Amino acid sequence: MNDVLKNARRIVVKVGSSLVTNEGKGVDAEAIGTWCRQMAALAQDGREVIMVSSGAIAEGMKRLGWATRPKEIHALQAAAAVGQMGLAQMYETKLREHGMGSAQVLLTHADLADRERYLNARSTLLTLLSHQVVPVINENDTVVTDEIKFGDNDTLGALVANLVEADALVILTDQKGLYSADPRHDPSARFIDVCTAGDPALEQMAGGAGSRVGTGGMITKVLAAKRAAGSGASTVIAWGREPDVLVRLTQGEAIGSLFVADTAKLTARKQWMADHLQLRGAVVIDDGAVTALRDEGKSLLPIGMTEVVGEFFRGDVIAVRNSLGQDVARGLANYASSEARLLVRKASADIEAALGFTNEPEMIHRDNLVLA
Repeated sequence: MNDVLKNARRIVVKVGSSLVTNEGKGVDAEAIGTWCRQMAALAQDGREVIMVSSGAIAEGMKRLGWATRPKEIHALQAAAAVGQMGLAQMYETKLREHGMGSAQVLLTHADLADRERYLNARSTLLTLLSHQVVPVINENDTVVTDEIKFGDNDTLGALVANLVEADALVILTDQKGLYSADPRHDPSARFIDVCTAGDPALEQMAGGAGSRVGTGGMITKVLAAKRAAGSGASTVIAWGREPDVLVRLTQGEAIGSLFVADTAKLTARKQWMADHLQLRGAVVIDDGAVTALRDEGKSLLPIGMTEVVGEFFRGDVIAVRNSLGQDVARGLANYASSEARLLVRKASADIEAALGFTNEPEMIHRDNLVLA
């Protein structure tokens, strides 16, 4: 098919409600077991996998004996609270069978819009991956309001892919992939095997049909692929019950519809920083630190800082300047300005002593830094 999935080392997998709950009948133990077995196989192959799983509301509806999805927000939140228990328990059980740990992570869109919460979520997920734990992410439907009415986990999957800088997003659904038209109504509909994410024509093809269980349709998946491509992640939309779909995709097999991201992974992230028009503050660094950044591709360590200018928070884009006041770079601050002032000329090993905690050993990591 391609080398995109074959070469992907960090993959976000999103599964929809109809698959997870077998069209609303309740958490499908066999299906979840199949995906967990495949995720364990990917981990054995040296890959990192994050699962974004729908199904909490659908499972809660089943447990509460509700035949149709309620419209009231409080009822949906109650269903999510009940269903999330069964969903998390099933993933934990099935992953343990293959020697893998699991962690439940509930996010709202607001968590990923706020930069500090964004960085905290990112640090948590990367730490879990480093410990061979599969994060199982769902939207925190018990506390959100508009997200339940208008949101979908396809979008959440794309946001998570951007959050952890995944190489690929795999959306498993109850359809084979994207067609040029609805094949249920148009016999001339053509299957789209490879396309460029963000192509406006794809949104016209997608329409809006979805199942009675979930909130999304093909259009939300096409838009998710477009969003994921913003950070350089390509997307595959495929049938979730295709045998060994995850393993075969990572072996390079052609399954589903591939949405190729035409932006390199780091390029998108650094372009976002370079395009920031308003910077809250800056740090001034010595000549040695300038050389380390420009010539050696190093991160900015606190010991290289000589001054902190302005007021900013963790996660803000700040300028990095030399002793003459010239911009050398810009990047995402790991520490707020009040904390950074306490770290001037401090070694990384002394951060905890100075602040009482350590977020990261760097003021700005090289992956979050772009040269001016």
